[in-house]
Amino acid sequence: MVASGYGAARRWAVVAVLAGVLLALPSVVGALPASDADVPAPQLRADALASADVAFSGYAESAGGLTLPVGDRLSRLSDLVSDRTLMRVWDAGPDRRRVDVLAAGGETGYHADGAGGWVWEYEDARATRTAPSPLSLPTPPDLLPTSLGRRLLSEAADEELSRIGARRVAGRDALGLRLVPWAPAAAVERVDVWVDAASGLPLQVQVFGAADVPALDTRYLDLELGSPDPAVTSFVPPPGARVALDRERDLLEQADRRIARVPLPAELAGLPRRTIEGAPAAVGLYGRGVTLLAAVPVAGRLARDVAGTLRASPEAVDDGRGLRVAAGPLGLLVLDPPGEGAWLVAGTVTLDALAAAAAALPPPAEEG
Repeated sequence: MVASGYGAARRWAVVAVLAGVLLALPSVVGALPASDADVPAPQLRADALASADVAFSGYAESAGGLTLPVGDRLSRLSDLVSDRTLMRVWDAGPDRRRVDVLAAGGETGYHADGAGGWVWEYEDARATRTAPSPLSLPTPPDLLPTSLGRRLLSEAADEELSRIGARRVAGRDALGLRLVPWAPAAAVERVDVWVDAASGLPLQVQVFGAADVPALDTRYLDLELGSPDPAVTSFVPPPGARVALDRERDLLEQADRRIARVPLPAELAGLPRRTIEGAPAAVGLYGRGVTLLAAVPVAGRLARDVAGTLRASPEAVDDGRGLRVAAGPLGLLVLDPPGEGAWLVAGTVTLDALAAAAAALPPPAEEG
């Protein structure tokens, strides 16, 4: 835990200096030559997946190029995938991790423990207790190269992987691993993961759509192996803090109860249906790896609200097969047939794949 008593002006002066130094690091360390190694792609993937228990500390930066036309409802998600996020990380494994997000508007700490986690908003002195959830909106720690790299590689087939040389990342030799999705519906063209040759930790992840510029680029700027002090990663709300429970899971469960369940097809847009334990039964999840699709039944009122926001995008397509928009490799669709219920469909698939999925979905109905 970090005490909140010291002055905000002093803390932010330090943060400003650190940010300036750290943002200059990639151009300096990237100029040094990198040593490659003859590690086959499947073995490098296995090394990355086996690195979940490797302890380390460091600084990371995530830069997104996705502009999501989602309005105020999902403004935090939109900011996460469209802005630069600077993070300080202390990681001793899945049950002891701390990530501090440093931003001009404030500093937020994410602490993970065995039973869930805490979100500590320094400036507001507010602590929110979170519980594990199979489906939740991403947070900044989800975009760390270690977390994102392992997640994207976890379901990759050997034939989707190839080696792409080496580079210097965070002052370390990183071996390149390229993932090219198999599915015809995929909107992600490729994912490049740069893996620390010594530890197996993913140090940089770049996700590309059709453009040559990455839609998402997340990397460590500095990294040191070794277990952080437990006093740094642990968290107890300080005296005077406002304490609350995260309501996101409750909202998902309420939505599941409000929508009448309908039989979902075994396949959408050529992607097989999958199950995630604990996920709302009314939500359809399809695909694997980096090619995923979710179909969520919602109230017609909510669908029309989202549709109004999507129509403001100059890239919106509305041709009777559902109102849909692409933001890089991420596609969004609203299908609002006559009646009370509607569908929101999202995924890393093409607009044509979204339209094909919408055509195969049964009409939902909102329960009374």
